[in-house]
Amino acid sequence: MKIITAGRSAQFIDRVKTLVPGFLLCLVIGMASTFVSDHYGGPVILYALLMGMALNYLSTEGSCAAGIQFCAKTVLRFGIALLGARITVEQLLGLGPMPILIVLVGVPSTILFGVFLGTRLGLSKEKSVLTGASVGICGASAALAVSAVLPQNKDAERNLIFTVVCVTALSTVAMIAYPLIVSSLDLSPEAAGVFLGATIHDVAQVVGAGYMMSDEIGDIATFTKLLRVSVLVPVVIVISLVVAKWGVDQTSTSTSKSPLPLFLLGFIFVVALNSAGAIPTMFASTMVETSRWCLVLAMVGLGMKSSFKELAEMGWRPMALMVGETVFLAVLVIAIILTVEF
Repeated sequence: MKIITAGRSAQFIDRVKTLVPGFLLCLVIGMASTFVSDHYGGPVILYALLMGMALNYLSTEGSCAAGIQFCAKTVLRFGIALLGARITVEQLLGLGPMPILIVLVGVPSTILFGVFLGTRLGLSKEKSVLTGASVGICGASAALAVSAVLPQNKDAERNLIFTVVCVTALSTVAMIAYPLIVSSLDLSPEAAGVFLGATIHDVAQVVGAGYMMSDEIGDIATFTKLLRVSVLVPVVIVISLVVAKWGVDQTSTSTSKSPLPLFLLGFIFVVALNSAGAIPTMFASTMVETSRWCLVLAMVGLGMKSSFKELAEMGWRPMALMVGETVFLAVLVIAIILTVEF
């Protein structure tokens, strides 16, 4: 028994030694991207991705390759599970019925529209579902979560990188343009907040656009956005079940047989604990910050595993798909808001 235990300990130590160089590299780049974001503005996720892509050659061979892969896969899933510390059921119920209705209609409609438009553009179902979920739910975070349950074929990582870059860029454009749309339509603060929270992709840009207009609009926009984030759980569950029925193609490297991955169950568990008040405020803040760093490290790792040349080879169709999904969601939400009185 002691021999077996010693052998396992040695294997564990060897595994850690293998992962440390790549992990530390991702950590340094993540810290650099955070510094740039804090001092010069802009989304840290995008900086982490672009800085990682500049060092793409390090992921192909050498001592850093294993640690980079670890950040792109394992650290990513751990970070997604900890995202649940940002959400409570009480927050969601406090929004009232109208934002809930808009989100419940807007999210699945955007994903289905993405599949429809993607088919017309000749794109795969996986790419269409991935982009639709990222636009409909919460940008880069949704893309990371949904990609984890999609078939891991040879195009999976490239599709994810392209989606994250595009959805981040579109979210930044929306942060600037949507407040102008809200002002031109003369929407009430409640309607304006719901529109911004239900249409802008990333949380940071929702906060920026909302509080740019007023504190009241910013509060409503933020809570509406949290409602969209909470939809990530059932959406990923449904997608994982559908993917299980699709089967895995011959080029897939996925070995998981469970339609419900552990990171998703962890996300649900953390949301339940947070809703029950079982997580102290200080600890919840630590979990949220840890989640943010995990996603930053994951984006560095994913960036290193891709390249600008590979993204350019994807052509104009994926970009047209994501622009179409973004416009569709904005028009749909505006139509609902103008039809129903707040």
